[in-house]
Amino acid sequence: MSDQPMKRPRRFIAGAVCPKCSEMDKTVMFTDDAGEEVRECIACGYKQTYSEQLAEDAAAEELVTRVTPEGKAIYDEGEQPLKIIGLSPQDSDNT
Repeated sequence: MSDQPMKRPRRFIAGAVCPKCSEMDKTVMFTDDAGEEVRECIACGYKQTYSEQLAEDAAAEELVTRVTPEGKAIYDEGEQPLKIIGLSPQDSDNT
């Protein structure tokens, strides 16, 4: 037996869309010689390793929306507990 890891065959990723050419079902996944997972589009040749994807995800910022206008969630000031009317201890004594 050799010390090298077993090389897995290329596998098509069902429903995957290429981020470069937007072709569906043209993306394959495989392990390169260095042992890194790679995805590749057979239509346009786009390649991306797993470590490149992780770096991209880490650099991504939260989208600015009306809920997160500055890219950060906004919390209400002076939050108050919810008071339910009609369920006071006095109401339960009458039953």
